[in-house]
Amino acid sequence: MTGTEHLSVRREGATLILTLNRPEAKNALSLPLLVGLYDGWLEADADDGVRSVVLTGAGGDFCAGMDLKALAGQGMAGDGYRERLKADPDLHWKAMLRHHRPRKPVIAAVEGYCVAGGTEILQGTDIRVAGASATFGLFEVRRGLFPIGGSTVRLPRQIPRTHALEMLLTGRPYTAEEAARIGLVGQVVPDGTALDRALELAELINACGPLAVEAVKASVYETAEMTETEGLAAELKRGWPIFDTADAKEGARAFAEKRPPVYRRE
Repeated sequence: MTGTEHLSVRREGATLILTLNRPEAKNALSLPLLVGLYDGWLEADADDGVRSVVLTGAGGDFCAGMDLKALAGQGMAGDGYRERLKADPDLHWKAMLRHHRPRKPVIAAVEGYCVAGGTEILQGTDIRVAGASATFGLFEVRRGLFPIGGSTVRLPRQIPRTHALEMLLTGRPYTAEEAARIGLVGQVVPDGTALDRALELAELINACGPLAVEAVKASVYETAEMTETEGLAAELKRGWPIFDTADAKEGARAFAEKRPPVYRRE
């Protein structure tokens, strides 16, 4: 498994857990963190044994946004990381899920601060669980900055426009309860249990047919901006072949035999 000093990777069954691991800086985005995060997405996509990904943060916070000093490499012995960014100038956007969409479902487990770049990464995840005292928000305008991680495009497509514009234009913090009410997160759980709940959801996904899961996720995103007629045609094109897979036949047999299915991605 990959990883860096600011991004830890571990495997729990069929779930790959990526942990933003810079707790002394509330997991602010550094170059080692971004390189490790992008490598984690690639590892999940490349390993057929991985059926879901959980993204979380160490030390009681998710992510407090970009650390511009660390990103510039100041005070770091990260020549190798700077070479990675030089070789792929788009790497940081891929790491933040602006220019990359993993084919496996990604579940965010949020505790503490999830603000600025943290809230922007969150918008690239598929399912979101938050601890009760988590804090969300896009603070960029308060600092005279622009939330260039994709929020002016994605946020109005994920939550009602009036709520998106309020978050974008006021730069105010949001509680977990508010975030759930406007649809930014799906579940609010007691503090300290977001990761546990995310792993429970991952296990539910892992028990399903992986080819079907990946096709469903792909269909949801690729049809999002289509007309209904176009979307239904695209859904048939992507979904119909799933019925001819060995996994689909195994699912039917397992149901008839009242046993758990054994999927092999075939």
